[in-house]
Amino acid sequence: MPGSTLTRLQESFPEAILGTHSRLGEDTAILKPEALRRVARFLKEDPRLRFDFLMDLTAVDHWKRKPRFELVCHLYSRSNNARLRLKAPLGGASPEAPSLTSLWPAADWYEREVFDMFGIRFRGHPDLRRILMYREFQGHPLRKDYPIDKRQPLVGPKD
Repeated sequence: MPGSTLTRLQESFPEAILGTHSRLGEDTAILKPEALRRVARFLKEDPRLRFDFLMDLTAVDHWKRKPRFELVCHLYSRSNNARLRLKAPLGGASPEAPSLTSLWPAADWYEREVFDMFGIRFRGHPDLRRILMYREFQGHPLRKDYPIDKRQPLVGPKD
């Protein structure tokens, strides 16, 4: 089945696919961010593909490149023993992507982590708030321009 997933995606979503490649048995599709949810739904529900497991969702900060961020999702089809990487470039001052929580409930915490660490917002997320850093933390520590010596507000116990 190598490559057939990418072929099906290109045939089904020619306007949404920015590029594809397959290296060492790993298929990757680069998507327009606004198409991410629609393509993910297709990958999960198509009876020939059935990517039923969201293995990971994270982001990369390319910092001086445009667009600056890249959202990365790793999917797995248990019935086909196939893996697929989806990438979506995100730019702008307030990067945003559609939430995948209604397709894979595990996306809830992955998206919260990406929001917390990179500041990427997810439209339609049911509870988008910090998950690793405390509420008063300022900034997003995995952004490459985050100052390493930044001092954070002191937070004491609440009465």
